Amino acid sequence: MAETQTKNQIINLRASRQQKRLIDQAADLLDRTRSDFMLETACREAAALLADQTHFALPEDKFKRFMAALDKPPAANPRLRKVLQTKAPWDR
Repeated sequence: MAETQTKNQIINLRASRQQKRLIDQAADLLDRTRSDFMLETACREAAALLADQTHFALPEDKFKRFMAALDKPPAANPRLRKVLQTKAPWDR
């Protein structure tokens, strides 16, 4: 995530004393604030989860169109080229 973005959104969490202590120890180890550590870790995990989404379902007609589009080189398919050049949501 871009560090230059204004941080104006609030995320509230409840944690046990043990969880808070564990997070604080890890943040201290990296010389980070608790908030910075939690946000960085949560964003990294969220990006990994979104990137790992490999299963999706399509009706048969749309699946055939999807497979046909994949078989074409990107230069021959401007819409596919646009998708491949679009930044991932977590990089925006």
